[in-house]
Amino acid sequence: MERIRAYLTDAGIPVSDEQLRQLEDYYRLVTEKNKVMNLTAITERNEFIEKHLLDSLAPLFSSGELRELFTGKNHPRLIDVGTGAGFPGIPLKILCPGLSVTLLDSLNKRVLFLEEVIRELGLKDIEAVHFRAEEGGREVTLRENFDLAVSRAVADLAVLAEYDLPFVRVGGTFLAYKAGEIDEELKNAKRAIDKLGGKAGSPVHMTIPGTDIRRALIPIRKVRPTPKAYPRKPGTAKKTPL
Repeated sequence: MERIRAYLTDAGIPVSDEQLRQLEDYYRLVTEKNKVMNLTAITERNEFIEKHLLDSLAPLFSSGELRELFTGKNHPRLIDVGTGAGFPGIPLKILCPGLSVTLLDSLNKRVLFLEEVIRELGLKDIEAVHFRAEEGGREVTLRENFDLAVSRAVADLAVLAEYDLPFVRVGGTFLAYKAGEIDEELKNAKRAIDKLGGKAGSPVHMTIPGTDIRRALIPIRKVRPTPKAYPRKPGTAKKTPL
């Protein structure tokens, strides 16, 4: 875990011993639960650090406005849509304790596990909720109620936009974690992003420190309210992208 401290310190992000302990305990909780419940195929320690923890923290290794979204002093509200085992929401919460975090997942047993993690790590101002993305996006307490939405889910950007943008307030940002060549995908998603009230910014390309993992972080600014027709019924966005 000292690797994480070194990389973040180099990036200008202070890391305490308590935060490293929380990351260590998080790794232990995930790998223990993974023996009885399918959370991740990645359990080897170094690989877990690189492909889950460091990758989740990718925005903190960027500079300027993107990092400021997470580290600003205005206590932004963040929702992690399709969080699974808690990536990237829990690592971001540990390193950016000022964030107010909601972890959303469609599988209740994962939500119960996340609640256990929150208790064990002693995290505050964070909750796990059980919704499919399309259902949560219509929930009055969640819709257009967040400054930030993030997703590491493996889905086309047009699909992710329909999952995430309904949660974001006007003026807020949806940040999509993508890998590989994304120019064509971004071009094809522009119609959906516009229809959902968003405007895509320039992707931030980076290599995760100490690895050969390439990331593209795509910030999508919410410029208009999402029309009431969206998100559509569960499964529709994936089957018929906008």
